[in-house]
Amino acid sequence: MNDFQLTRNPAGRLVLTREGERHEGVLPVRSYPIAAPDECVSLLSAEGHEIAWIERLDSLPDDVRALIISELACREFTPEIKRISHVSSFATPSTWQVETDKGDTELLLKAEDHIRHLSATALLITDGHGVSFMIRDLEKMDTHSRKLLDRFL
Repeated sequence: MNDFQLTRNPAGRLVLTREGERHEGVLPVRSYPIAAPDECVSLLSAEGHEIAWIERLDSLPDDVRALIISELACREFTPEIKRISHVSSFATPSTWQVETDKGDTELLLKAEDHIRHLSATALLITDGHGVSFMIRDLEKMDTHSRKLLDRFL
């Protein structure tokens, strides 16, 4: 149960009110964005200090949860790779043509160590521009994509 109110001000920034104290420009931050995206969310003041802790998003009222999820979606951008269509080279740096849940795009893999194992089947790939791409389940990818990826693992 939360002991605060959360609203948006006219400028679109989150405002947390608790015990008469008002905090403008609140930022939600997930503690475990990949492993537990609906758990352990901290609400930070504009100065970066934690002002509220949320153990589980599903414990919040619908309107508060919707505000937090909306704000997180604006701040977090991790496209999920569904298919690898082409790689320019099996040596790094290489350019990859990929299909993601956000559409087709190109990523630059600068070094093989920019591919991190999150689990036995999940990977996080950081491209040369700092964008993180996720592969949730290697085993669900098509054969062509897995063969290309195997050359880098």
